[in-house]
Amino acid sequence: MRRSFAKLGALAAGLLMAVTGAATSAPVTAEAADPAYFEFTDITRERAVVRLDDPEKIAHARALVNGETTERPHLVGRIAKSQAAYNPRWSFHFRPETVDFFDVAIEVCDATLPYVEDHLDEAGGAFLPGLVYCPWTSRLTREVTPR
Repeated sequence: MRRSFAKLGALAAGLLMAVTGAATSAPVTAEAADPAYFEFTDITRERAVVRLDDPEKIAHARALVNGETTERPHLVGRIAKSQAAYNPRWSFHFRPETVDFFDVAIEVCDATLPYVEDHLDEAGGAFLPGLVYCPWTSRLTREVTPR
């Protein structure tokens, strides 16, 4: 039964990534802008930083931060189980090439920042299948300069 739920979760995560248009391994091209970094928070009021490399996604993030749009305000992407220099508080980070934005997502990829940190060893199985993370209460707070 557990294996069935894991397969179902992985299928749901794959579907979510396909629906949101988040890439699984898009290379950065010559047309790509310099990376941009944005602080985000969730319902716990904890904060993390996400790196964006895609010019369209950077523009969307800036529009969210500046109040120019309220469409697709939440983050979705695959996480890496490692610390990023720009996000030192956490033992995981969004893989920049997979990050996208959404309005509504399935529950299987939702969790708070502290919960992901506390259960990181379980991520990729029944918890956050495919390492897809979509915190429903995520919202960008500001653009930041990496440390």
